[in-house]
Amino acid sequence: MKEFEELLTRGVSEVFVRAELEKALKVGKPLRIYYGVDPSGPMIHLGHAVHLRKLAELQKLGHKIIFLIGDFTGMIGDPTDRNAVRQPLTREQVLENAKTYQRQVEKFLDFGGKNPVEVRFNSEWNDVLTFKDLIELSSRFTVQQLLERDMYQKRLTEQKPIGLHEFLYPVVQGYDAVMLDADVQIGGTDQTFNMLQGRQLMRSLKDKLQMVMTLTLLEGTDGRKMSKSFNNVIAIEDAPNDMFGKVMSLKDELIVQYFTLATDLPLSEVGKIEKQLKEGLNPRDAKVQLGKEIVGLYHGEKAAEAAYAAFQQVFVKNEIPDDIAEVEVMEKNWPLAELLHQTGLVTSRSEGRRMIEQGGVRVDGAVIGDREATLRPKSGTVIQVGKRKFIKIK
Repeated sequence: MKEFEELLTRGVSEVFVRAELEKALKVGKPLRIYYGVDPSGPMIHLGHAVHLRKLAELQKLGHKIIFLIGDFTGMIGDPTDRNAVRQPLTREQVLENAKTYQRQVEKFLDFGGKNPVEVRFNSEWNDVLTFKDLIELSSRFTVQQLLERDMYQKRLTEQKPIGLHEFLYPVVQGYDAVMLDADVQIGGTDQTFNMLQGRQLMRSLKDKLQMVMTLTLLEGTDGRKMSKSFNNVIAIEDAPNDMFGKVMSLKDELIVQYFTLATDLPLSEVGKIEKQLKEGLNPRDAKVQLGKEIVGLYHGEKAAEAAYAAFQQVFVKNEIPDDIAEVEVMEKNWPLAELLHQTGLVTSRSEGRRMIEQGGVRVDGAVIGDREATLRPKSGTVIQVGKRKFIKIK
């Protein structure tokens, strides 16, 4: 089992039950390995990539990877880590988000060849469930069992509501595992409760032993849960300069975690870097290497070196980068927040106003602090948002 040691330990929190999985791997028979995502947003980030990279290792060993898109469960809304009832998405919203998933997942998994990924949607079986079927499934669980979740205990203590549909979420997710006849289910530690319900349901309905592998969650750049709402996400489709800059903004204590979970650097090398950091290595130097490793994975070595050079130019020499994107806009008086949104520097006008108030917007080098400011841009005007985003008006 020595050859499988890193497969079963790097980035792995726990395996239910490891001895079972080791035995199955040793036999060499291809396993059906299922990974499910609810497309609550269109972006895949480095946290998701931890799971996808593990799946890629298993696919290369000849195992069958099933990528399940939760177009049905996405409309319920996973209650995991939620202190209040999540607003469910419409089918249209879920499917729109799902459109971008395969393109991004193809960076990791092979959708062609002799052992292609099997893509499924859980509406295939859940849309045809009858009320009788649901009652039969629910009878395999107890209220006490579902109430064991910490978040439900917290909500009860705080007298916050728990939706009945939220109770049903792990039941439905467990049924996915049964319908896929999976041997192994992989997911983050935040999904441990849900995945173990699938293990139980598989045993109850099919008398089959399903194994569960939980993977360590990669924290956001600020040490909190990686979330777009916290603005601490590194997306796999971020531009090289943005990706490198975000790595350089990483909290120092996360450097080793990112080397371990987000790169292919051998663990022996990660151990050396960890030792050097303890002995006084400047964290900035370690982040430079980390940034090159991560950008190189998604954009190539040349892009990684160019991103490093751009970072040096902007942040060390305080110069404006040479390769600023030119954006054509109408010459008129614009509310600045609207102009930021129209040119793609921010995702919304409200974000634009917030960045202006925080002093994060510069026009030709001058900080603009009035959220209601207007601007009549001329050709050559340089607008900067934050430390990494620049455009030149055409």
